[in-house]
Parts: sequence; structure tokens; C-alpha cells
Amino acid sequence: MKRIAFIFGAAALALTGCAMTEQAAAPLPVYAAGSLREALTAIAADYEARGGQKIALTFGASGLLRQRIEQGEGAMVFASADTDHPQRLATRGGWAAPQVFARNSLCALTAAHVGATPETLLATLLRPDVRVGTSTPKADPSGDYAWALFRKADALRTGSYVLLDAKALKLTGGADSPKPPAGRGTYAWVMDEGQADVFLTYCTNAVASQREVSRLKIVQVPTELQVGAAYGLTVRSDAPRAARDFVAYVLSSQGQAQLQRYGFGRP
Repeated sequence: MKRIAFIFGAAALALTGCAMTEQAAAPLPVYAAGSLREALTAIAADYEARGGQKIALTFGASGLLRQRIEQGEGAMVFASADTDHPQRLATRGGWAAPQVFARNSLCALTAAHVGATPETLLATLLRPDVRVGTSTPKADPSGDYAWALFRKADALRTGSYVLLDAKALKLTGGADSPKPPAGRGTYAWVMDEGQADVFLTYCTNAVASQREVSRLKIVQVPTELQVGAAYGLTVRSDAPRAARDFVAYVLSSQGQAQLQRYGFGRP
């Protein structure tokens, strides 16, 4: 009987060891802004190739991801397109204070027939025949940055904010926003479908969209209207060491080089 008990005990320990190994090797859940899809996918691949734990990436609008985390989803790292959403998690408790890890800027992605330049961009946005697309404020920081641009426009031309606030089409980033077909980029698809004449989005998104639909044009937002986007990174307080290792890799020279390769600015 003792021998049988010993065998069963040894088997139980072996199974426990296997379970612990599987748990340790489980992919690390990382939630990230959709605009980071290409860059963070490349960073995660590099990290894994260097022996880091496998990363499970979930992309979406930062505000919606933050809500999902608050509702109990198990993200261990959160990379947002702003610092407000990760700061809200930190304020509630259980998450570290966010640190800026990348920067972005707004660009105007325009249809081929729109002859805008940086100098004429505001006048183009205000034209009654030009449909202005944006992401959804509060759900997606890109939308919040667009409305910040509208406020700057009002300082240059009184009444601009009221006009732009009324006409802007919130086409992406919301909980109910239509999703593009598989394999299509959100902004390239929206513009390719003719849903807007001008779309205000991150410059990194604009470049990726133009690669997908070459007839689209990119117009730089002039300095007096520009709104800088600071991306915030936070980690769950009780996250395993692998989460902090991955954050450290994103902040490392190798991780930063990948971000810059995809058009992001230094923190």
C-alpha cells in the first residue's frame, strides 16, 4: 500500500509540475492601441525570438480596452495611445503609474480629389462639401486629439470649433463602429469606401493606409494646429516578472528602434 501511495503521490507531483510549467509558459496578455498593431507585433516577435515569454496581443481603441480591463479581463500590460486611460487604471489601484514610451502626431488622410496642403488644411476642413472623418472621442484617443485640433482651429478662425464639432463624422473607434473586412486596415478601408473626404488620424496610420491604398494623400497638420500624442504604458501591479521584462524591452533601444521604424517618435 505504501508503494502504491508513493507511486500515486509521485504522479500527482509530476502532473502538478506539468501544470505549473504550462502556466508559466502561457502567453502574456498585452492589450494595446490599434495604432500600435504593426510596431508592437514586430516588437513582440523580437522579444520572443530573444527567449522572452510568448506574447498574446489584443488590439483596439484604448478607451474600450480600458473598460474591458476594468470589467475584469486579464491584461497584464496596457499600451495606450494616451496617458489618461492607463492613469485611470492606476488611480483605481492595481496598476503602475503610466510612463510615456512613444509619441505620434496627427495627419490628414485625404481622398485623391481633395487638393489640400498644410497651408489650406483648415479651410479645406471647413468647406461644407468636405466630409471630415474622425475616430470616436473618449473611446479612442485619436478622436480626442481631433477635437483638440478643432479647439486650436477656433483660436485661428472664430467659429471653427462649432462647425467642425457639428460636421465631424465619428467613423471608427466606437463600440458600434463598423469593422473592416479581414485583412483590411481600418482607415484605408473607410477612405476606400468613400465614407469621408478627409480623415484625421495618426500619421503612422496615414502612412500605413497609403501603403494599402496608394491613391490616398497625406497632408501634414501645420504647427499651429498640431496636437502631439503621448502613448502611455502601464503594467498590472501583481503581474508576473515576464510582464515587467516585456515592458523593459519595449523601452529598450531595440524596442524603440522598432517603434521609430514604424514612424513613432521618441518618448
